[in-house]
Amino acid sequence: MTVTYTSRVATTRFGGFSRLLLLWRGSIYKLLYRELLLFLTAYLVLSLAYRFLLSEAQKRLFEKLVLYCDKSANLIPVSFVLGFYVALVLERWWGQFRAVPAPDGLMLAVAGSVHGADARGRLLRRTLLRYGSLAALLVLRAVSSAARKRFPTADHLVQ
Repeated sequence: MTVTYTSRVATTRFGGFSRLLLLWRGSIYKLLYRELLLFLTAYLVLSLAYRFLLSEAQKRLFEKLVLYCDKSANLIPVSFVLGFYVALVLERWWGQFRAVPAPDGLMLAVAGSVHGADARGRLLRRTLLRYGSLAALLVLRAVSSAARKRFPTADHLVQ
């Protein structure tokens, strides 16, 4: 469900943007704070161990290990991995776009399947297409605040 924050953005004061980011239900900070804390904790533990617990010989061995890992990290280019990530994101977006109902396909199928140029055939086609449009509108009302504002009740749908 879409959550709008436009009323809070319009009335914000100094420091309001940071409060808005913390309030945001889909905030990147709320998504990544656990990983950030884990990374910072691991970095702190390694840094303290290197500075206070290791002897000089162990420090040199640790530095050689770091240089080896740095050399090995360049074997897989970041742009290559990033390309797969972008492809995955675009595929998910396209799947969501294709999942939005469009009554056009249904209308073509009904127009091709329900025959008859008389009043009964036209009435049947019109009724089926109205039901298809209503189904699409009910789905769009569930995900779009603009559609919900335009058609807030069942009476508005009937009109």
